[in-house]
This record gives sequence, C-alpha cells and structure tokens, in this order.
Amino acid sequence: MEDSICSCRLFKGLEGEQLREALAFFGARELAYRKGEQLIRIGDAMPSFGLVLEGAVSVCSTDINGNRMIMASVGRGETFGESLSFLQVRESPIYAQADSDCRILWLSTSRLHAMQEQQEPEGCAFTGRFIAMLAERTLSMNNRIQVLSKKSLREKLMTFFTQRVQESGSFAFEISMDRSAMADYLGVDRSALSRELSRLRDEGALKFRKNHFEIVDRRLLNQP
Repeated sequence: MEDSICSCRLFKGLEGEQLREALAFFGARELAYRKGEQLIRIGDAMPSFGLVLEGAVSVCSTDINGNRMIMASVGRGETFGESLSFLQVRESPIYAQADSDCRILWLSTSRLHAMQEQQEPEGCAFTGRFIAMLAERTLSMNNRIQVLSKKSLREKLMTFFTQRVQESGSFAFEISMDRSAMADYLGVDRSALSRELSRLRDEGALKFRKNHFEIVDRRLLNQP
C-alpha cells in the first residue's frame, strides 16, 4: 500500500512520521470495492477525493442522450475527484466506477481549507503539494482533449497509443481499460474500434492480446 501512496505526487518523498502526519492531515480512510461498484454517484457530495491503492477506476459522465463518456481511467497510485473535493462541490456532475476489484484511500480537503485560512505553515506546505497534483491531472485531461480533437478513428488511436508509449517508456504496454471502456474513452463505437484494431494487426503495425499492446511499426505513431 505504501508504494501506491508514495508514488502519488501529494505524498512523494514523505517517509515514516512525515507520511503518517500527512495521511492524518487528509483524514485518510481505506475502503474496498468490487468490480462494477460505483465509488461516486452523480449528485453525491464530494468531501473527499480518492487515491487508487489497487485496481483501476473509470471517471465518467453522461451525454444528453444518456451515453457513458469516460473522462479518465485511473490506475494504481493515481487520484480522482481532487478538484471537486477542493471546490467542495455538493452535487457531483460525474460518477466513478471500479473497473476491477480495488482498494481506495479517501482523502479529505477540509483541513487544507481550514489551515489555509489560518495561514499555518503546515497547511501551506500541503497546499503546494496539492496544487502540483492538480497540475498533473490537468496534463492528463489535456491528453484526453488531444485524443478527442482528432477526426478519424485511426488518428484517435495513434494519438492514444503515442501517449501510452510516452508514459510507459516502451513500445509494449498495458492498458487498464477493456474494449468497451476504451471505445468510450476514445469517443467511438466499440465495433468500429475492434475493426480498426484488427486492421492494424493485419497490416503488421500492431500486436495485441487482451490488454497488452505492442507497436510494431513505429512510424505509425508519427502519422498525422
């Protein structure tokens, strides 16, 4: 569990008593969820945000037709709901669902607000860490915008794969999402996604088995 916590920007570099004090500051509490269970429901108050200790979580919203849209896929050591918690949103516009059995560390921002108002050094130090974490999440959302801005399905896929290669540092990588979730994230039809993946495999540009992908033709990532 500690590895997942310390890989998060909010707690990176903290050890021993410092880490225990930080967890106490954010009122950390751990809960377990089954695959498919909702962690946050639309309309819920958001006093806390989540840090994934094990498993994976999808953060979703719905369009005007009631279709699911995946806003973010969150894995081990990553957080979700930070902005909504910090802004003390009373009715969440999004929902979060467990993509697998998972354990979540819920963290409250209430003391962050209180200590900022009192201008105490401890509160200021954690505010800096919290802002850095929000900045990382903003970059992650920018990746999603880049994907959605592409016109064709192949362009969306190539942008998505390029981002995964950059994150993993390898042309072979795992994707935590299943095909349905991947299609929702890309904003495309699942059947169309499966056909395009099969075409790329038949062309010898891509290998994949379940959630493991490997870019064979590296020139593919440079296509417009």
